Amino acid sequence: MRTKADGPAFILSREDWSLHRKGYQDQARHRQKVREAIRRNLPDLIAEENIILSDGRRVVKIPIRSLDEFHFIFSRDKQKLVGQGTGGSRVGDVVARDPAPSPGREGGAGDQPGIDVTEAEVTLAELEDLLFEELELPFLRPMDKERMGGRDVRFNDIRRKGLSANIDRKRTILENLKRNARGGRPFIGGITPEDLRYKTWEEIPKPDNNAVILAMMDTSGSMGSFEKYCARSFFFWMTRFLRRKYDQVEIVFIAHHTEAKEVTEEQFFTRGESGGTICSSAYAKALEIIGERYPPSRFNIYPIHFSDGDNLTSDNERCVRLIERLLEVANFFGYGEVNQYNRSSTLMSAYRHIRHPRFLHCVIRDKSDIYHALKAFFRARPAE
Repeated sequence: MRTKADGPAFILSREDWSLHRKGYQDQARHRQKVREAIRRNLPDLIAEENIILSDGRRVVKIPIRSLDEFHFIFSRDKQKLVGQGTGGSRVGDVVARDPAPSPGREGGAGDQPGIDVTEAEVTLAELEDLLFEELELPFLRPMDKERMGGRDVRFNDIRRKGLSANIDRKRTILENLKRNARGGRPFIGGITPEDLRYKTWEEIPKPDNNAVILAMMDTSGSMGSFEKYCARSFFFWMTRFLRRKYDQVEIVFIAHHTEAKEVTEEQFFTRGESGGTICSSAYAKALEIIGERYPPSRFNIYPIHFSDGDNLTSDNERCVRLIERLLEVANFFGYGEVNQYNRSSTLMSAYRHIRHPRFLHCVIRDKSDIYHALKAFFRARPAE
């Protein structure tokens, strides 16, 4: 029997309350596994043909290994085993090995159970979240302080008068409590106009980070279906990345064969291929557009060109000269070459001699290389 001297009674529950959160923990574990699967498969996922030029509502299916709960697995070979050893074992000793496969099984029909695989549905927005968190405009520099692109609002002061929408409730209650306490009644109530406190703000001008991307694509007859697809896929993801992460970025689309012209976004992604190739026409057009509309003092400039590497040989020297002129006004110049057969191209042979630190180039040999091209061009690099 418990007496008063025994003190207050306590009831101890042995129930494991972590079990009540089991469903939530399983959901979180599943979401984490899905994210890991997306990360592992990003190079292949972003090259999926069914999402290029999509309406943004497409769903991608990703195979994921079935997530079983922890449990004991008995010997699949039905061998008789015992749990005790002979003694004398030490940490690190090998106590068992997987049985060797039976002779003749390689290359034939298997007789072992497979791994359960499920398909998780991932929206295009979720795919973009993981892809774009790794991308950033490189060499981005703020513009001159005299040219401000916007203002940040910061609440940093309290005043007795202001707009009713900016009442600071916490400060108002404290003032009311202090006033009542001074009168000998420490309570909250009877708020009067003299208790009211208002938040005030100041506008902080911020430098303008305007940027323009000059997307140049070869549309000559040598651009086959694979080359065209890879180039368009790169620019598809580039466009979505820029418009999602940056407010003040313009994209200029330039298509070229022997001549270059500025086209609309729809024409850029649907234009057919024909004619010969003179890449310098695209660079000259880019310089013309920069001179007319995008002064370097107000814009970060990023020319990016994709081609299959076939160019009129006599035009290569002019291409190099125009790239050097572009590098004088641009943050970087990016050249991407779609070359699935690892052949020697005339353009890359000429561009290998460009030693400028802001001349970036990459080669796409497979669809999965589109991901690596995005990371090669849009990787964080500080402005000089």
